[in-house]
Amino acid sequence: MVNFNGKILKDGTPFLNEQNRGLRYGDALFETIRVVNSKIFFWESHYLRLMASMRILRMEIPMDFTMEFLQGEIQKTITENGWQDQAVRIRLTVFREAGGLYTPTNKKVSYIIETKILESPFYTLTETDYEVELYKDHYVNSGLLSTLKSNNKILNVIAGVFAEENGYDNCLLLNEKKNVIEATNGNLFLVKGDTIKTPPVTEGCLNGILRKQLIEILKKTEELEFSEAVISPFELQKADELFLTNVISGITSITKYRKKEYGNTVARQLLGKLNAKARLI
Repeated sequence: MVNFNGKILKDGTPFLNEQNRGLRYGDALFETIRVVNSKIFFWESHYLRLMASMRILRMEIPMDFTMEFLQGEIQKTITENGWQDQAVRIRLTVFREAGGLYTPTNKKVSYIIETKILESPFYTLTETDYEVELYKDHYVNSGLLSTLKSNNKILNVIAGVFAEENGYDNCLLLNEKKNVIEATNGNLFLVKGDTIKTPPVTEGCLNGILRKQLIEILKKTEELEFSEAVISPFELQKADELFLTNVISGITSITKYRKKEYGNTVARQLLGKLNAKARLI
């Protein structure tokens, strides 16, 4: 079942057309949300990011687009699917309604809520090999728009295709200054000794929800020294650990980059703290 502007539709029901601005111009935003047993993980952070992003894109925010309203629509969609006691992946897409060419003649928005069952209610650390490579054909611009979770993700798409074609599990993306900023589907953290860092959003990385949660955990972890700092490609092979974060999979440890292999001691420790934080929601 899909929720389109509050109406529950059966999967496969046509409800968009060629005038859709998300399709025509990428004039859309989305939030990928984890829900377990009807509890929305980190909902306030998702909602505040969505509202801030809509303002940046000059979308008209409806008066009823409150945190409570959208939460209710998510819960309604889950209930209509009969998945109240399941782990569920939600995609909430907001797009400007049809009208105009590049310049919209209508600033009002519509929304879509999609659901998909997840395998586990907990964040788990996969023990399989996970090899990455740098993607250097195109660069992410280190500007505000790059930090948004928008539908303009063609660079991530072709980097993902490059990884698949060359036998890698993922690619790390560079900004125009040739600094490493993130992977195709998650924020990057680097561990060296008792220090851990992640690129600041000013470098152009996604302003990730799980990134934010992990930073809050790290600032309270006395045995680790945390910083938001630039990561150069040369640092990757000197690191003890590299791992990625996103709100659906949690923490994914990178096991190999070129000839360097990595451990996951710190990632495992942080995963336990992340699950503990999620349970307190």
